[in-house]
Amino acid sequence: MPIVNTKAIVFGTIKYGDTSLIVKCFTLEDGVKSYMVKGVLSSRKGKLKTAYFQPLTQLQMVANHNHKSTLNSIKEARVIHPYSSIHTSIVKQTIVLFLSEILSGIIQEEEKNPGLYTYIETALLWLDSHDEISNFHLVFLMNLSKFLGFYPDTSNIGKKGFNLAEGSFTDSEYENLTLYNVELTLFKRVLGINFDAINAISLNKNERQIILKTLIKYFELHLDGFRKPKSLDILETVFN
Repeated sequence: MPIVNTKAIVFGTIKYGDTSLIVKCFTLEDGVKSYMVKGVLSSRKGKLKTAYFQPLTQLQMVANHNHKSTLNSIKEARVIHPYSSIHTSIVKQTIVLFLSEILSGIIQEEEKNPGLYTYIETALLWLDSHDEISNFHLVFLMNLSKFLGFYPDTSNIGKKGFNLAEGSFTDSEYENLTLYNVELTLFKRVLGINFDAINAISLNKNERQIILKTLIKYFELHLDGFRKPKSLDILETVFN
């Protein structure tokens, strides 16, 4: 069984028995992996702490990666980017819960994807170190679509509509699954924006909700089996 030293981002946990966790991580070296962490909920003296496995915590770990088995084991772990504000801000915690649910649902591959890993890692560090973050999840999802292969084709951005199913702009009128008018204008506001330009987008709560619902629909159309996150309602409540 190969021992791997890798960075990892925690996607989520499931309680197993009374004292153990099954932890799902996105690793830099091997993509998505699940680990059995035995006794972590009962032992205060163990090397592995429950706090290591909060959603989207970033770890450096030494693990056994058994490519025949679905469950692997962690030998050592430490937090490499201790967050300074994510765990103390209700809004940031809610965003992290929402994004961890999205990422856990759509990233399944057991293969290396350093570009995607770096994107998530960098985005989380940005979220932790900034205060104006009400549009963060919108920009995160829009730019995430680049790594998943369906970022909007902006070559005809001047056309009057945007077809969500095709991922491109169109002049056709009244097409099904096409954005026009207000919805189109709002969608275009988060196109081409990176995190450092996030404050340039002025949105009220209703506009934010329209964009979020549009992005969720866009993901549903382009990802087989994509399910609307359960935490979506909580996110909308926090931003109201």
